Amino acid sequence: MKFLHISDLHIGKRLNEFSLMEDQAYILNQILRIAGEEQADGVLIAGDIYDKPVPSAEAVRLFDSFLTGLADRQIKVFAVSGNHDSPERIAFGAQLMSGRGVYVSPVYDGNTVKIRLEDTYGELFVYLLPFLKPAAVRHVLEREGGTDMPESYHDAVKTAAGRMDIDCTQRNILVAHQFVTGAGRCDSEDVSVGGLDNVDAEVFDAFDYVALGHIHTPQKVKRDTVRYCGTPLKYSFSEAEQEKSVTVAEFQEKGRIKLRTVPLVPLHDMRKIRGTYLEVTARPFYEGTDTQDYVQVTLTDEEDIPDGLQKLRTIYPNLMQLVYDNSRTRQNRAVELAEHMEQKSELELFAEFYEIQNNQPMSREQEVFMKELIEKAKTEQS
Repeated sequence: MKFLHISDLHIGKRLNEFSLMEDQAYILNQILRIAGEEQADGVLIAGDIYDKPVPSAEAVRLFDSFLTGLADRQIKVFAVSGNHDSPERIAFGAQLMSGRGVYVSPVYDGNTVKIRLEDTYGELFVYLLPFLKPAAVRHVLEREGGTDMPESYHDAVKTAAGRMDIDCTQRNILVAHQFVTGAGRCDSEDVSVGGLDNVDAEVFDAFDYVALGHIHTPQKVKRDTVRYCGTPLKYSFSEAEQEKSVTVAEFQEKGRIKLRTVPLVPLHDMRKIRGTYLEVTARPFYEGTDTQDYVQVTLTDEEDIPDGLQKLRTIYPNLMQLVYDNSRTRQNRAVELAEHMEQKSELELFAEFYEIQNNQPMSREQEVFMKELIEKAKTEQS
């Protein structure tokens, strides 16, 4: 059985006041084509379908067209809501859509949707877990008269996973939208201060494959089969060097999964340009490049170019950002950095230092230890 894994569509997103609807329609049509060429049995959509909880009518129409295209090709859909989505709106019509093989996670009520599939290797189960906050799980437990209330995202997801009816002798897929500890972030993602939204990968040990959303960079976490597929489009200039793709997961017998990626080609690429004004406007500089790309231009001139943005857009009509890198801006950045540091607590500063040194955030235990150590040091000083 073969699945495409996609996530973080962010339909309706605007970037630097540019609407990306045309780009998103283009890339979703490309995914439809890939799904057909791959003869996929299903598409796993791991959250952040829309960019806003209340999406525009145009965004809803585009996603409806995408779902209809998959259903018309007899390709099943397994989708969950992300932190950008309204779970109630995503779940609207779920029972009706399931009749056409489109399965959507409902608002979390203590139960997780479980869909049974079958192929020549036997049974396969897909679980749909929407983006989960500790408060949602506490609400369920309080209603049931429980006492052991989760305070962290890790504990909330662990509790939800513990309530699932998982047969570990069968093949099990989880579609989820969370930040798993150790995953690398980029600028276009929502960041929780201090890594409070961390979930340890061990929570997912019962699943053969975990189709994750939330992180925009394609990557595995701890094992090959706990995977972020990344966004289908670049949503920040920190992603300019990335190659976007869809993940193809082919399930054979229990314990055997073949993973590969299929590249996606955008309508407009996103890239960075750097140089003096005379350099970046010289014909030999931009000849042979696609000037319709979304670009960030960094000018190294010591003086600002009057009306530089509009002048550059005569060559680069989709110029999204114009920044300067010179002695003045470098000095300003140093001042801003110092002021920024003064506004942070000792624990926040140490957490940032730790993440830079170790390429991953501190664990909850480390945060508690450092907090106690800092408080002890302050007490001794006073």
